[in-house]
Amino acid sequence: MPDDRSPTPRPRTRRSLALVAVAVLAATLTPATPAAATATPAGLVWGACPPPAEGSGRDTRQQCTTLRLPLDYRHPHGRQIDLTISRIATAEPSLRRGILVSNPGGPGESGLDMPSFLAAALPAEVLTRYDLIGFDPRGVGTSTPITCGITEPAAAADLILPYPAPDGSIARNIEFARTTARDCAAHSGALLPHITTANTARDMDRIRAALGEPTLSYLGYSYGTYLGAVYISLFPDRGDRIVLDSAVDPNRIWHGHMRQFSTSVVMRFPDFTGWVAARNDEYGLGATPAAVTETYFATAAALDREPVVTPDIVVTGNVYRELTRVLLGNDRNFPLLAGFWQAFAQETPPAALSALRRAAPATQLPADNGIAVLYAIVCGDVAWPRDVDRYASDVAVDRRLFPITAGMPANVWPCAFWPSRPLEAPVAVTGKGPRNVLILQNLRDPTTGWLGAFGLRRALDRRATLVTQNAGGHGVFPIRSGPCAADIATTFLTTGTLPDRDRFCPGPSPDDVGGASLARPTWMTFGLASELDPPFLGPISTSVNALSAHSRIPHRTAFDR
Repeated sequence: MPDDRSPTPRPRTRRSLALVAVAVLAATLTPATPAAATATPAGLVWGACPPPAEGSGRDTRQQCTTLRLPLDYRHPHGRQIDLTISRIATAEPSLRRGILVSNPGGPGESGLDMPSFLAAALPAEVLTRYDLIGFDPRGVGTSTPITCGITEPAAAADLILPYPAPDGSIARNIEFARTTARDCAAHSGALLPHITTANTARDMDRIRAALGEPTLSYLGYSYGTYLGAVYISLFPDRGDRIVLDSAVDPNRIWHGHMRQFSTSVVMRFPDFTGWVAARNDEYGLGATPAAVTETYFATAAALDREPVVTPDIVVTGNVYRELTRVLLGNDRNFPLLAGFWQAFAQETPPAALSALRRAAPATQLPADNGIAVLYAIVCGDVAWPRDVDRYASDVAVDRRLFPITAGMPANVWPCAFWPSRPLEAPVAVTGKGPRNVLILQNLRDPTTGWLGAFGLRRALDRRATLVTQNAGGHGVFPIRSGPCAADIATTFLTTGTLPDRDRFCPGPSPDDVGGASLARPTWMTFGLASELDPPFLGPISTSVNALSAHSRIPHRTAFDR
């Protein structure tokens, strides 16, 4: 039965959550902006959304409202928090099926402008059937934001995702993790233990109830696949059509998930090196994939020895490695990434490195808001190992086996020093419930690797169909999908029909790419870029924008398709 009230006490051994049946409590709502507000049959008042981040696109039809929800579902009448939600209503009410709730991943990414992104990207036959619903998850953006007090994330760019020192030492990572765990507790206090995936799923059900809908459909990317899997496990009868794109294995959260970065990047890397080698006359990075790979290692080592220092960011070998890892997330980024490699390999780095800052949001949010939520989720969902010697040993092995990522995936996080234990056991994701889940996965995803999708498919059992696309990159539908995967997803969202078996689809090729562009929407850049839709990529995503602007490489967002 659905659990919409309270977490279970944390058991001494792992076991499924005891699900408690309760009536859905009515949510208290306040309009985001009173001016020009409109009422709906459900009684909600919708108005203008909070101002978007600088340079981001937004559909003029998008509206917002704010819910007041319990911080702690064990005490539903206790402290309340704000949760901002957004909506673009279908233009064809006669064809409307219900709501399509979305999440961009992260954790820590704002989902408020997801309706605008999807309205520009989804097929028309999908858009006619749903009101598009987005939200800032608890702790994020305008939804009672939290902070860990990291005022200059760019200065810690190689620590937020924990890259070891060039010699393999993790002493600096240990100190950063210990200090950050303490600072997160000091700055976010009582909020911190309640910023979890399970509570975010409970918030989603309050959104459904507040909108007067018996069920919700869902489109979640990256971390959002785990959030969706938790939702349909807590509320198995309240999910309608569920699409989980670029999947996380629910049985490997979160230490195990971070470890998979190593193999996932190794699987993806040859796509890029082969593409660059075929264009050696243009980039001069090597005539074979092996030669291009050697250029990567040589450039990273040179930046390890002599970083590029500016007033705002130090471009180390690790920043270079992470920039590479992130831009591997979409074939359309390849010309941009090749241009960066070329500039650094020739020791003529692009201009304006001092401008490497993330675009500031219009509202005054903590600079580290996304990072703080990332830590809250991955440290609050499940306990991590606390033996620092284990991390040092794992890093040493990882560096030998997977030198491309230099040991980062095995390294220590603040979770090893987290001041509180998880309030409840992870939600058991099982096959209990209707067969209504479509998992979409690129075979060579560098962020959430194919084995994560296999693990999610195995956990959901008969509930799900897995469609693997023979392509690289992070995100399938409608980010970069071939006709096979796109047709399956469109058919499912419009008719509810799933393939009767798992499918393997051909996908797009890097050779289809034209001019350089930054292909992913803002929320995919941080995807933890943020892991998991990685986390620290706030600084990196801004560096992409700044460097592309000063490298004579054209820049395009997802809204410019």
